[in-house]
Amino acid sequence: MIKTTFPPSILQYIPFFFVIWSDDLLTISEIAVVKKIIDEDQNLSEKDRETLFSWLNTAQPPLDSEIKSWQRAISNSGIKLVEGDNHPLTSFSKKLISQNGSEHIFNENLSAIEINLGIQPNHYHHLFEVEVVHEKTSHYYDPAKIDLIQKGTYQREIDKFRKTLKHSIFSWEIIKNKENFREKVLTQVQYLAEAGYGAMAYPEAYGGTGNMPLYATIFENLMYADGSLTVKFGVQFGLFGGSIQKLGTKKHHDRYLTAVGKAELLGCFAMTETGHGSNVRGIKTTATYNKEQDNITIHTPGKNDNKEYIGNALHGTMASVFAQLIVDGKNHGVHAILVPLRDSDNRLMPGVRIEDNGYKLGLNGVDNGKIWFDQVKVPRENLLNKYGDIKSDGTYYSDIKNPNKRFFTMLGTLVGGRICVAKGALSGAKMALAIAVKYALQRRQFNDNLKIQEDLIMDYPSHQLRLTPAIAKSYVYQATLDTMMRIYSDDSIKDKRKIETQVAGLKAIITWFANETIQECREACGGKGYLLENRIADLKADVDIFTTFEGDNTVLLQMAAKGILSDFNTEFNSAGFSAVFKLLGTQISDKLVTINPIYANKVDKEHLYNPKFHQHAFDYRTRRLTYSAAMRIRDYIKKGIPTYQAFLKVQTHLIALGKAYSCELAYNTYLQFTATIEDKKHQQLFQKLGCLFALSEIREDASWYLEQGYLGGTKSKAIRQRVERLSTEFRPHIDVLVDGFGFPDHCLTAPISR
Repeated sequence: MIKTTFPPSILQYIPFFFVIWSDDLLTISEIAVVKKIIDEDQNLSEKDRETLFSWLNTAQPPLDSEIKSWQRAISNSGIKLVEGDNHPLTSFSKKLISQNGSEHIFNENLSAIEINLGIQPNHYHHLFEVEVVHEKTSHYYDPAKIDLIQKGTYQREIDKFRKTLKHSIFSWEIIKNKENFREKVLTQVQYLAEAGYGAMAYPEAYGGTGNMPLYATIFENLMYADGSLTVKFGVQFGLFGGSIQKLGTKKHHDRYLTAVGKAELLGCFAMTETGHGSNVRGIKTTATYNKEQDNITIHTPGKNDNKEYIGNALHGTMASVFAQLIVDGKNHGVHAILVPLRDSDNRLMPGVRIEDNGYKLGLNGVDNGKIWFDQVKVPRENLLNKYGDIKSDGTYYSDIKNPNKRFFTMLGTLVGGRICVAKGALSGAKMALAIAVKYALQRRQFNDNLKIQEDLIMDYPSHQLRLTPAIAKSYVYQATLDTMMRIYSDDSIKDKRKIETQVAGLKAIITWFANETIQECREACGGKGYLLENRIADLKADVDIFTTFEGDNTVLLQMAAKGILSDFNTEFNSAGFSAVFKLLGTQISDKLVTINPIYANKVDKEHLYNPKFHQHAFDYRTRRLTYSAAMRIRDYIKKGIPTYQAFLKVQTHLIALGKAYSCELAYNTYLQFTATIEDKKHQQLFQKLGCLFALSEIREDASWYLEQGYLGGTKSKAIRQRVERLSTEFRPHIDVLVDGFGFPDHCLTAPISR
């Protein structure tokens, strides 16, 4: 230890000023925090106070030589920096003056600087040439409490299910042969069915609990075991069984639902066609009613009109086939009909042809196939007739007279599938994040001081920035999807069009987020992330398809945007969009205020961290994009361009609108969720995660905000700095945050995570 020339009264402040000036932590609001501490320090002389205040002058910052003298005082002290202390920098400062034999009374309020400026060891231990006693994670927050807050009322049921996944049947292994993989997954699905999980969303009379939100939670937790299991489970019980439950009537429920829930009747959801993926209304498979025989003929009319990519096609014995229903020569639009695929000896039924889709990028434990129907006849009773029926006299009847409304009502009942797909993708991202974070808390690399061990890669700001905002987004999206599923499952809400619009956009942005996050995690783990044993490679391959499951994301965002333009109330005609255009007049009248230049460059912490600023920014973007899209469409139509072509010309604009709306919806939903958290300490944690989400989203779309004049260059830069600061502030709690996702230990089997 070398004696310092600074008096103890000044010396105690030196570590703080060194960190502040080395890491550019000073803003006007933060200068005010430090000044207040100095003002209230009764043990400072006027000369000391004057010196300290002079070091806070950003117009005349301390000389480099001055800052170097601070660094020498710290480095030559020989004191260890203990990350595990409640306030490491304050503790270090206290040791610094005590070792100099000083009788000066230490200012305990210095910890307020550490707290209010969000200073973490990661800000400065790379600056100090002292020995650092590392702590991988803090224990300030409780991961079990974080998990409990998210589980809500389903704590007991979720915990029980996670224990179910301990069974050896769910042990993860590398299986390269698709037939062997499929057989294992089928066995797993049957095991879950026997345990009562398959029927969970069905009514009690059919072995369920009528609990769709809990079913969705079970679905997302299955991703921790295996992606193929998750998807096959969803196809069997959610899509096939769900179509019978939601589109059928009591006669179908009585005959099929119990067997479906027990996995005694394996089935498919045959909607997608080779030639018509997202355009469900345009599918070509026909279902023609034959009055004389009182049956329906299912037929594949053309080369590319076969059903494609149908899960359970190799194991299934029945399919919910979506086809154009033709009665007495009139096409009544798309309806679902139950069609047997195989007999009791597992032989294909006459007229049914099925081919294996073969090996895929991922999900090779799911038996996807192509299905053709050649004049296959089924009884009239096989029509799932909740929204459209063929009466005994051979005439078609529906309570919903408008065919467009009938079509969207039918599809609206299947929105739960899109929520589940988004939830499954999000679980994949969360698992990848957990693996990447836990690896980064063990892997060390680089340090310019050969006398001490290398740094944890989690301590690098660049590594924090690539993982931490994604963790914050995962929490926001989780709360959002849970809320959406509760709304969707509310039977008192009869019109599902609004929730359909909302879920279309959310499914798109969340599944894209999941894919981007898993890729980032793969890279963050280097070569280790490329090994199959570490699970990220499979997560990457399995979740990739979620962007086109249950609707292509680009198409879904346009659908969401059209819903926004039509104000959720008016159906639109997909051929002409005339109903949408009728509402443009009201949208155009929504004049937007000009942004004040002072607001556009307001950079203080209180403003940037304020949820009202985030809400205003998101609301402004959504309204501005709605207004400008409406203006563009109106102008095109005024020139005589057909409405369909006018919408095509603003297609990319609509996608931007869909993204903006979905982001705003997620954030506002999350704010409502955080308001319900009773534990104040953890409520503040969730609120801070929401802040990082909002600033990250604004930062990612900074070019748009700058173009609109909503942000000035100074504010845009400040937001970038705040995202980096928040990412670093979360570093001590990063392990707790991924544990808060609620992964069962027996599912986190990647060697690099242990």
